[in-house]
Amino acid sequence: MKSGRLNELSITKPLSIGIIGGGQLGKMIALEAKRMALKVCILDPSRCCPASTVSDELIVADFKDERAIRNLASKSDVITYEIELANSEALIDLASKNRNFVNPSPETLRIIQDKYKQKSFLKENNLKVPTFALVNSEKQLFDLCEDYGFPVILKACQDSYDGRGNYSIRSKGDISKAFSHFIGEERQLMLEKFVKFRKEISIMVARNASGEITSFPVVENIHKDHILNLTIVPARVSDKVASKARKMAEQTLTALKGAGIFGIEMFVTDDNKVLINEIAPRPHNSGHYSIEACSISQFEQHLRAILDLPLSEPRLLCPAAAMLNVLGPENYVGPYAISGLRKLFSIPRLKLHIYGKKISKPRRKLGHITLMGDSVEETLLRVNMAKKTIKVHVLNEKDR
Repeated sequence: MKSGRLNELSITKPLSIGIIGGGQLGKMIALEAKRMALKVCILDPSRCCPASTVSDELIVADFKDERAIRNLASKSDVITYEIELANSEALIDLASKNRNFVNPSPETLRIIQDKYKQKSFLKENNLKVPTFALVNSEKQLFDLCEDYGFPVILKACQDSYDGRGNYSIRSKGDISKAFSHFIGEERQLMLEKFVKFRKEISIMVARNASGEITSFPVVENIHKDHILNLTIVPARVSDKVASKARKMAEQTLTALKGAGIFGIEMFVTDDNKVLINEIAPRPHNSGHYSIEACSISQFEQHLRAILDLPLSEPRLLCPAAAMLNVLGPENYVGPYAISGLRKLFSIPRLKLHIYGKKISKPRRKLGHITLMGDSVEETLLRVNMAKKTIKVHVLNEKDR
């Protein structure tokens, strides 16, 4: 497919989707692509990345490797990405020759890759965000902390996602420690005023190249140490808050360029204000529930968007659902096994996804569980059962 709208699929010469990143998101995009008989080519640094098992071709290289990205482009009709670490400059050059070749837009990727640029962009487009500022020195950090009050969050502006690159400062005694944490890294830092939020919510929103925009339900997220632990749908917020969040998310996509699905993370304050925390220009962990619980998954919607096909209006297929992450245990790096499956599969309306990562790391996302129910309360009871049942454990030498 060059530029223009897709209207047919060739079986003898299938359309090829190039995906930068072969993690669980790349794998789940690829699974949807294979369902439509599309060809999938993955670029990832690891030969045994999760998506390697479901792709037609794998290019083993760094996400920023320009030569590898051009190699991927030579094999692809459309390029997308599942990680913000892709080389935006190389993608901008490719997109300049064919406007719809890379989606979401690499200009959008360049904005989102830098948290300071991202927050500035949102603010310039009259979208509400927490108070923030660049940090150029330890003294400036002290001054900003005094101005903002505690707690505050020190963030690396680049190469930072899934809570990595965030440092919570809770008192004056943490300031030097926080600044020292980033010394030696060639990354700008920004300080963000802590939002006293009542809930963290997010919403998946898609736009195709023709400008059509659709939204998934607003979900509630519970994080632990900056890593998503649990997603609850629908979010336990008022209809007014949900409507406000949906409107802000759709305004965000109107301001940004390009097509694809975006995860918009937000805070809800005690007085029901909604502020945008971060944007992910790709499928998002908090949208995984959609595979089983919605009329269309975030991954199919993403493919429709980047191929400029009509988008489907997502609807919940059950009154309530939840997504529980399966995370690697603390203080362990190495091979692992997942136990408790017999009891786990005895829980009604449960689906288990294991990503196939060979090595466990502390809090690494190894899989997720989707649970459905006739109410949020019933679903959360099943979540608690699953938490008590499933276990990620260390493999003994003889079992490796």
